[in-house]
Amino acid sequence: MRKILLFGLTIFMTFAATAQTQDCFQKLEDAFAKRGSYTVADDMHKNVIVSFFEGDVTSCLTGKVRVENGVIVSVFLQYRDDTFELFMDKDIYTAKKQAPLIINGISEMIVTSKNEKFRVVFIDKLKPKPKAYKSAQLPDDL
Repeated sequence: MRKILLFGLTIFMTFAATAQTQDCFQKLEDAFAKRGSYTVADDMHKNVIVSFFEGDVTSCLTGKVRVENGVIVSVFLQYRDDTFELFMDKDIYTAKKQAPLIINGISEMIVTSKNEKFRVVFIDKLKPKPKAYKSAQLPDDL
């Protein structure tokens, strides 16, 4: 009985850990779907999230990208010491060999020559949460 319980607990912990890594992009996508995005202008965007997809697992890294003529032309990934390394330059395409569009603050799926798949999230372009009304507090002596 102990072995079955231990096995079940191990399986549960594995799925829980996987679910935490899978939802990093999903949380971002949900927020952008609810709140919308400002237009992504041509510039170097220094606060982006690069979401990599490997099967069912998603990992999110910080980075920066350069956008020219509405197209991502270079992607840099950030190290823990806050330095950046060029990850991808030029020839940034979707699986259909087209320039990835930026729709509602998130790029289309980009595929590298090594078959890595990722999307770029322009987190600074996320619109703020709408204001909420303040609830009235009734006096205690009513």
